[in-house]
Amino acid sequence: MPNYISLLRGINVSGHKKIVMADLKALYEELGFTNVQTYIQSGNVVFNSKETNTKELEQLLFNAMKAHYGFDVPHLILTAAEIEEALANNPFQDIEKMYFTFLSEIPTAENLALLKAFNFENEFYEINGKLIYSHYPNGAGKAKLNNNFFEKKLRISATTRNLRTTKKILEMAS
Repeated sequence: MPNYISLLRGINVSGHKKIVMADLKALYEELGFTNVQTYIQSGNVVFNSKETNTKELEQLLFNAMKAHYGFDVPHLILTAAEIEEALANNPFQDIEKMYFTFLSEIPTAENLALLKAFNFENEFYEINGKLIYSHYPNGAGKAKLNNNFFEKKLRISATTRNLRTTKKILEMAS
């Protein structure tokens, strides 16, 4: 049975969209998924499913979470191979404090051109398909090139994970 990684967007942030991980795990199991594991409170779930279409999985989970929690929970479904590829292609290999912004789709050329017009001192990024690699030498907390910025400029949904979390969810999925 295929192994998947579900990355939820915007839960348990500043007391908003609160989801208890044990409850989230139970919801995934109620949907028939097996080997369900969660990692930290930001919404990382590794699971097995007979379904092989990730877009259908995303829609099923979106609908189930909306019905169960009463609010929208944007998320992406990835495979272990996609996470492995993201780590292997990381242009910031020797930097521990870097981030992966996973995009719901490949940005349009027009929106990429708009994004390139912005340049913030000591904030670096590279785009590779449906992934943005970022590095902030002065820290991510005050970075302008954050998840919300990328979503607005590229007009697509995204969710960001740091290097440590990305490595851990791959380890869990392997």
